[in-house]
Amino acid sequence: MKSNEKEIISKGKHLAFLLRHDKDAFESGLIDAHGWREVSELIREHGYTQKMLDEIVETNNKQRYEYSKDCKKIRARQGHSIPVDVELTEAIPPDVLYHGTSHDAYWNHIVREGLKPMKRLHVHLSEDVDTAYNVGSRYSERGNGLVILKINTMLMSSFGKKFYRSNNGVWLTDFVSPEFIDVFIDELNDKSL
Repeated sequence: MKSNEKEIISKGKHLAFLLRHDKDAFESGLIDAHGWREVSELIREHGYTQKMLDEIVETNNKQRYEYSKDCKKIRARQGHSIPVDVELTEAIPPDVLYHGTSHDAYWNHIVREGLKPMKRLHVHLSEDVDTAYNVGSRYSERGNGLVILKINTMLMSSFGKKFYRSNNGVWLTDFVSPEFIDVFIDELNDKSL
């Protein structure tokens, strides 16, 4: 990996914090009610350049970030722990969505209590197993029980549960009760649990 790539990855991770979790910035008004933060402030106070921000926005494989129409502000599309409204639109999900997680760390809690947003505002769900696998890989080292959960969103919707789709295709909901988790797929061992 080139040093420039390392810097972009490092600055991208820091940008995720600055836009999604920086409570002090939110409380002081640097992040507005819709999650927008001034590009000029990030450049002036946090060592970013416009070129660097452009590269992070353009190359992020999950398309986490977006600019305002005038490109003077930037925000994360979802994943916040601070109480912002990123203007999500309610949508009807596909019949099934997926969630990747660690068997070792979270399995017992999920079976008993369902999927909770934890420190975030929403539970994140994916349209396909591959995306869920990639997300879950962050929480589980290979060989430590990566699990893909299959969520019966059609049944959830019939009970009035709401879903939102962010601008980058991530599906969000407030909570997934255990009865809506139909199949537990252990991707590493290629078997249902």
